[in-house]
Amino acid sequence: MHIIAIANQKGGVGKSTTTAALCSGLSSKGYRVLAVDLDPQGNLSYNYGVLGTQGKPTALGVITREVGAAEAIQHTTCGDIIAGSQQLAGADMFLDKTGKEYQLKEALEGIKGQYELIIIDTPPSLGILTINALTCADKVIIPAQADIYSIQGIQQLVDTIDTVKKYCNPSLKVEGILLTRYSSRSILSKDLLESISKMAGAIGTKVFNTTIREGIAVKEAQISQQHLVDYAPKSNAASDYIDFVNELVKGMKA
Repeated sequence: MHIIAIANQKGGVGKSTTTAALCSGLSSKGYRVLAVDLDPQGNLSYNYGVLGTQGKPTALGVITREVGAAEAIQHTTCGDIIAGSQQLAGADMFLDKTGKEYQLKEALEGIKGQYELIIIDTPPSLGILTINALTCADKVIIPAQADIYSIQGIQQLVDTIDTVKKYCNPSLKVEGILLTRYSSRSILSKDLLESISKMAGAIGTKVFNTTIREGIAVKEAQISQQHLVDYAPKSNAASDYIDFVNELVKGMKA
């Protein structure tokens, strides 16, 4: 079972969209995939149609050990998911015991073998929820835009990843940086791509060959609560995400 965390403390870079597209694309290839929403905003859960589902266990109950991971899995037309909730916003206050970094890792042990891949959507922060995701993951993918704030954010995230590797998860690997909302026509984007590529090399990872173009279909799919590749399979962004899934799978098999 591979666990991939989608992380970047900068908001608006496409973490939830990337998580949903990965889950959809990997499922279409025959993989058994589970999505886990650790973001209090619940964008991924909304996309799956389960945000605010009354009486259903969420990631909050899983991470606090009130329920087992298996009990919190919801089966939807978009795939299997452990939903998020707004209450996750207080995680840094109520997860305060020794070993708090391992809560999610220990919970997911209970479903080992049930899925081949677990994809975790993380919040736009470097708090305890992101630390939990990085502690249980074997790979992390960093969605980023070709702007100066993303360069700063990547370095901050890498510092956190290095700390997690030192104390909690020495086998964690940065699989790569995925550029989202990218315009190949922009001179600025091209210049910043070079800077991000140099940064990737310095931290021992890569920028994925595939870049994700911006398009209105992304927002339309979110409103309709469908996966992008199902809602608008011929859109630029959907085509790009399909290429990204193929690139990721090829790299994992290498």
